Formats: sequence, C-alpha cells, structure tokens
Amino acid sequence: MSLPCRTRIKPLGVPRNPSAKSTRVSRRSYTTSAPSEEAKQNLTWPEYLDIRKNKRRWETAATIPCTILGFAGGVAYFGTMEGDATKPIMGVDPLFFYGGCTVACMGLGYLVGPALGAAGWRMTHRRTMNLIEQKDRDFHKRIVKNRVDPTAQSATNPVPDFYGEKIGSLNGYRQWLRDQARFRKKARFLDE
Repeated sequence: MSLPCRTRIKPLGVPRNPSAKSTRVSRRSYTTSAPSEEAKQNLTWPEYLDIRKNKRRWETAATIPCTILGFAGGVAYFGTMEGDATKPIMGVDPLFFYGGCTVACMGLGYLVGPALGAAGWRMTHRRTMNLIEQKDRDFHKRIVKNRVDPTAQSATNPVPDFYGEKIGSLNGYRQWLRDQARFRKKARFLDE
C-alpha cells in the first residue's frame, strides 16, 4: 500500500522570488502563435475543394425552397386572378397565360435560389473569404491552363466539364485532367 505524496513540486524554469507579488508564468506565454497563423494563411487544395463542395451544397439547399416559394407565390397570385375566356391575353387563353406566368415564377425562384445560398454561405465564412477567393483564382487559372479547346467538340466527342464544376476532390481533379487528355487525344485522332 502506498501513501499519497504530499510534497510540493516547483514549476520548472521560473525561480520563486518571495519578494515579488507573483512570478507565475502561464504556458500560453511560452507558446508562439506564428505557426498557427501561418497555417491559417495557407489553404490546402483538399480543404479548398471541401469548402467548394460545401458552398455548392448551400446553393442547392437554397434552390429547392426558393423554387417551391416561387411556385407557391405564382399560384397564390395568378390563381386568384379572374380570366375571361373571350378576352385573350396577348393572343393566348388566360388560363394558359396565367399557368405560364406561374411556371415563370417558379423558374425565377430556381434562378434566385443559388444566389441566395451563395450569399448566405459567404456571410457565414467571412473570416476566410480572402483565402478562398485567392484559391478560386488559382483554381480558375489551373482550369483555364489545362482545359481543352471547345471548338474541337462534336456530337460523338463532347467537351468534358469545361469549367471544372464537377471537381470535388483531388481525385476528381486528376480524373478531370485525364478526361481532358483523353478528349485532346480523341480530337487529334478525328482531325487526322
């Protein structure tokens, strides 16, 4: 059976001075924040591609309710309008015209949704926007440098993902590069 140790251990590196009020030094004062700041200033490609995928999810998530709200708004507005079948609107039966306007409201919601999703995403990621925008520019330069000439496309050989929108990981980027090389090879073969 062992007895508990009751001796007091002095902190290393800090001499005790009885005349001083307090010479206690915290561990935080010994750590440097330079590596963490430096690490935060560099965004790796996998992190950037994950952020990009997350942004696309936000845009999609906002598109669905905006489309539904656009349709519901169109139904609420154009569904209550009275139409006289004997008086066509721009040469079209009022029922078809109001139905088309309702579908147009739904389409407007579909177009506005990604913009609202991107704005919401940007509001939640304000701290890292400079890093993300820099990586966006670098990514766009890489895409422009490596993508194929779209004038060589045909019905049997379409351009594979010209803007690199489907790239979501490093493996996806490598696959995109292989697809671009395959397209170039096929286009060269078809030209000869």
